[in-house]
Amino acid sequence: MKALHSRFSLPLIITALLAAGPALAQDNWLTTWMASPQPTWGNELPLPTRIPESLADSTVHQRLRVSVGGSQIRVVISNEYGKQPLLIGAARVAAPEGASQVLKFGGEEQVSIAPGETRTSDPVALAMPALGDLLVSLYLPQRTPLTTFHWDGKQTAFIAPGNQVDAQRLEGKEQVEARLFLSDILVDASLDSRALVVLGDSITDGNGSTLDRNRRWPDFLAQRLAVENIAVLNGGISGARLLEDGMGASALARFERDVLSKPGVKSVVLMLGINDISWPGTAFAPNAPLPSLDKLIAGYRQLIDQAHRHNLRIIGTTLLPFEGALQGSIIEHYHSTPKEQLRQALNQWIRTSQAFDAVIDFDQMTRDPQHPTRLLPLVDSGDHLHPGDAGNRAMAEGVELKVLF
Repeated sequence: MKALHSRFSLPLIITALLAAGPALAQDNWLTTWMASPQPTWGNELPLPTRIPESLADSTVHQRLRVSVGGSQIRVVISNEYGKQPLLIGAARVAAPEGASQVLKFGGEEQVSIAPGETRTSDPVALAMPALGDLLVSLYLPQRTPLTTFHWDGKQTAFIAPGNQVDAQRLEGKEQVEARLFLSDILVDASLDSRALVVLGDSITDGNGSTLDRNRRWPDFLAQRLAVENIAVLNGGISGARLLEDGMGASALARFERDVLSKPGVKSVVLMLGINDISWPGTAFAPNAPLPSLDKLIAGYRQLIDQAHRHNLRIIGTTLLPFEGALQGSIIEHYHSTPKEQLRQALNQWIRTSQAFDAVIDFDQMTRDPQHPTRLLPLVDSGDHLHPGDAGNRAMAEGVELKVLF
């Protein structure tokens, strides 16, 4: 002990701890943005992917808006559905109008991501304000099949030839509205920060809202919660279902990935089920039978149990009216009397069962009082299924914030 004291005096130990204290206090990584990965598809689904089959010697520029800000960021790249290694030849990140910074992975500027895996970048010192915009640029040097994406990104991405990760202007010969390989942004946030995931379908994903304007209902909710240092993570997948895979993994399959594994998440809002009810008998699932009410309830209970076992609060939402949905489109028979009866029964269970920690009654907020099985015209985007910008804002403003945590 005498030798120990002679080498490490108490004043020196205290000095070292004080010096390390600020750095340690800043190490609070929180997910501030996400786009749930989906596999691409062929003719098995009636909607096109709207992206190239592959890219080579190309740079993809993707803009996004974070929720909570912080002093450093990390970027997560997913090759979850890839069949070959994903080679990122170079990657940079920048705040708009600011200088870009190199992204490294394990100290290297290039990274090869194995099929089925994700990689998180090293921290980058980049001060991000709450609700700040971020630009992520990825260079794909070799032929790269676009197997992992997020279909309805609601943001224009630009594809440019060659290595243009340093480009100051967003431009390119090709433009897509999907997210390509980009799945998460982490931020080194203040210690009182926390995150909320909204696990949903196309209504959460923003189908029906204006492109490039951040007008999905989780975006409006993020604006309300930014002053509280609460990140709102959009876990919506257009075409997502509760029980079965759809245009992405089922909620039962992706709950671990999209909720439980996200750093900083304390609560989840569950807004799923309308595609389970509406898909049977349409071009999406022409021969599928309607699920039973008991099966839908059992699916909800599985997710509630998972959330509670991980000390997460879980809030259920009622399903919006959808009479007349997608009439005149390639998707026929989306609504029917049996489907409406099932939606009503499920909503009644959500409201009265007390299985969730709280309930947000979006059905009541958005239905037409004169025709309760239809969306209120002021809410409707026009397809009688998805809210428009005004409807998304009304939904977010109708949420009582006290029920979320």
